[in-house]
Amino acid sequence: MLSNLEQTFRWFGPSDAVTLAAIKQTGATGIVNALHHIPSGVVWSPEEIKKRHDIIKDAGLTWSVVESVNIHESIKTAGNGRDEAIENYITTLKNLAAANIKTVCYNFMPVLDWTRTDLDYRLPNNASALRYHAAAVIAFDLYILERPGAFDEFTPQQQQEAKAYLDSINKKEKELLVNTIMAGLPGTDEVFTISEFKEHLKKYEHTDAQTLKENLAYFLRAIISDAEQAGVKMCIHPDDPPFPILGLPRVVSTEKDLEYIVNAAPSSSNGLTFCTGSLGARGDNDLPGIMSRLGAHVHFLHLRNVKREPDGSFYEADHLGGSTDMYAVMKNIILEQKKRQDAGRDDIAIPMRPDHGHKILDDFNYDTYPGYSVAGRMKGLAELRGLEMGIKRSLYDKI
Repeated sequence: MLSNLEQTFRWFGPSDAVTLAAIKQTGATGIVNALHHIPSGVVWSPEEIKKRHDIIKDAGLTWSVVESVNIHESIKTAGNGRDEAIENYITTLKNLAAANIKTVCYNFMPVLDWTRTDLDYRLPNNASALRYHAAAVIAFDLYILERPGAFDEFTPQQQQEAKAYLDSINKKEKELLVNTIMAGLPGTDEVFTISEFKEHLKKYEHTDAQTLKENLAYFLRAIISDAEQAGVKMCIHPDDPPFPILGLPRVVSTEKDLEYIVNAAPSSSNGLTFCTGSLGARGDNDLPGIMSRLGAHVHFLHLRNVKREPDGSFYEADHLGGSTDMYAVMKNIILEQKKRQDAGRDDIAIPMRPDHGHKILDDFNYDTYPGYSVAGRMKGLAELRGLEMGIKRSLYDKI
């Protein structure tokens, strides 16, 4: 019998409005968690790891994946203290492995972890979704951030649409837009001010996409040997959104980028988080094809769907809706599982979580992290597990 994907749920720790007891009722068995209270670049001690591990274990669940052990900015910019930050990272990986937590998701996005413009975009059924509105981001870039050289990066039509958008919103809506764009750090309520963000941008004045790729390769070559020895599987998360914004480069956005990463430090420990939402925001990304061609390197699955709009905007759609053919994606995930089974690999039950969910039903009564309501994600998980079972029964009913 072909193993099921490991069903997991992201949990942001004891302060999360979504409790472990609620997560257990969704049918998920694994928890995706991180020690968000420990600053980037600082070692996660065995004591802190055990404390969180025991909370999850006592709830009858398993801490399956770390998301994320964040990368210190000095590593991304090759700044002072880079090698010390890398050594601390390796120590954290060893401490996690000692606690039998061996799948680690991370990203290499400069400054902001993700970017949206609307955290309460209402769908026709009045469910609440996350949205990225391209004109709003360009308006912020040109007229609020006033980034030098930004006008050269956008067409006259884009500039006109951005100005029209800015003129259409009031002062309160403008403040909300700024706070939404500047709040891209998961597990925290931290929001950058414009002046703080400008200081961060200055650190990347001499870091273009090629330099950032080289700094990523340097990081991987420094850690992967130790990760492999400890049995830790590293899986990089794609950029969200998967294209440059606000003058910051992106290097984990396309299939070509993913190929570069797995080849930068060839190892079973150097792998990918296959996020169908992030990669799906680009119409030129062939998601079923990426899974087919690079599936052997996938250690973690984020399954969600976005509906792309012609101007580069997108919003979070139903898990089985949107612009991505989730049936084709899931079928290729299952075919990858079969390849692993036939090859005798022990990582057939790939951890999967329903990434992001609409706010529906009782979700509106809770102050949850954007995209991480419980009922909306449970709906997505139910749809995904049903899709998985249906495909497996149709392909391998006799296995």
